[in-house]
Amino acid sequence: MTLLANPLAQGIQEYRIADPCTIVIFGATGDLSARKLLPSLFNLARQRLFPPGTCVVGAALDDISEEEFKNRAADSIRQHSRTQPVDPGLLADFLSALHYQPVKFDESSGFESLKSKLDELDSRRQTGGNRIFYCAVPPQAFPLLVEQIGKTGLAEQGQAYRRIVFEKPFGTDLLTARELTATINRVFPEQSVFRIDHYLGKETVQNIAAFRFANVLFEPVWNNQYVDSLQITVAEELGVELRGGYYDHAGALRDIVQNHLLQVLALVTMEPPVSFDQGSVRDEKVKVLRSISPISGDAVAERTVRAQYSAGWVQGRKVPGYREEQFVSPDSTTETYVALKLGIDNWRWAGVPIFARTGKRMPKRITEVRIQFKRPPHLTFGMDSVREVEPNAIVLRIQPEEGISLGFAAKVPTAGIRLRSVNMDFLYTSSFLVDTPDAYERLILDCMVGDATLFTRADEVDAAWTLIDPIEEAWRSGSQPVVSYPSGSWGPTEAEQLLARDGGQWRRL
Repeated sequence: MTLLANPLAQGIQEYRIADPCTIVIFGATGDLSARKLLPSLFNLARQRLFPPGTCVVGAALDDISEEEFKNRAADSIRQHSRTQPVDPGLLADFLSALHYQPVKFDESSGFESLKSKLDELDSRRQTGGNRIFYCAVPPQAFPLLVEQIGKTGLAEQGQAYRRIVFEKPFGTDLLTARELTATINRVFPEQSVFRIDHYLGKETVQNIAAFRFANVLFEPVWNNQYVDSLQITVAEELGVELRGGYYDHAGALRDIVQNHLLQVLALVTMEPPVSFDQGSVRDEKVKVLRSISPISGDAVAERTVRAQYSAGWVQGRKVPGYREEQFVSPDSTTETYVALKLGIDNWRWAGVPIFARTGKRMPKRITEVRIQFKRPPHLTFGMDSVREVEPNAIVLRIQPEEGISLGFAAKVPTAGIRLRSVNMDFLYTSSFLVDTPDAYERLILDCMVGDATLFTRADEVDAAWTLIDPIEEAWRSGSQPVVSYPSGSWGPTEAEQLLARDGGQWRRL
């Protein structure tokens, strides 16, 4: 990898140049490819982050021509690209590097044809045989896909690299995750496996480490001596939409908490890594995940809330309840909302309660982390002067408006002493005057250069499932019923009570 400074960017952007490669998208005609992957690849090419010769090969079940695939790709890019309007010349250049090969995952003949096509492209476009296999397919297809790749010799590396990318969910519990890892590692070594979590590609998530470790102001108070509590919220205004069949077997705990939420928590609470490289960062994330106190037995009822949205109104629109959604069982007990009280058993965070929640059909879409600090030990200005003052807090906003807010007390400009809480806000768009790249752009480029820092390692997956499995087991036993909350609310009253027992309340969003 070569790093080239752009003198016009003034430190804002760093161009990372990868070696030429062929990117194979399995499931290239699906929704993920249309909405995220193809637009992200186009924007990488638009920014000239593709080395000469790099090409993209779509591989899917649809028996369509290469021309038809290119037409579909063009429509997807015009509709979903973050840069609008799409430049016709740049789009034409990108489409010229786009190819297609029909492949049925249970038939070796399609993979043999794909291998011949890739060999021909390697020779014609001088990619050196480097390949990335992106599995944009349902998780149940992962083992068969890996088996076919191994059987046809597509994973044989030699002097070139072969990398494979998997979307979440990675397994449905600890046992299935380990079985899937073993299946993959029979074909691909662990260093060639990239488990993607698009949350880790968001600028604010990456900036958590920069905020903590590049500023001497914050890291000294990032511990239980000064921090009173942490709150993590991952809220969506959408319901399950057309994903009811998948979601009714997954639920919020597996769909969001096991990956997105725990990954964000690990970055917020991990110890300073020796350097910001893939080994050091992921080592520290694993350490802190293993330090989280497991919730099991009687503690599940005390420290968890599971709920399901009922009919209501969201942003002025009447919406059905979860059990009324398409492909959802009318007597389903699957949770669409989870609230947890967590704790980390290490020197830095011992005694600090961590409250996490995620839910669908919330009033709005928002993801943020709130670090609330303790109150001053002495009220110098008297109780009356600080009635309107909240404790100091740092809020890391991950979406939709990526940025950081710092809350502190300031004197109201009146006679006498009266204090009020105020905020200092940092927004990416206004501070850097650049369009924030899509998370998939960053992560695909990282994979191309072989940087797995923002991808999940096998032991991270194991540590996360170790925390989730006891909760799932207790819920399946029926010891804790599913409560309901109206669509358009911030969740059930039980979630408020979870914090009230510690004298707190959820932050108003």
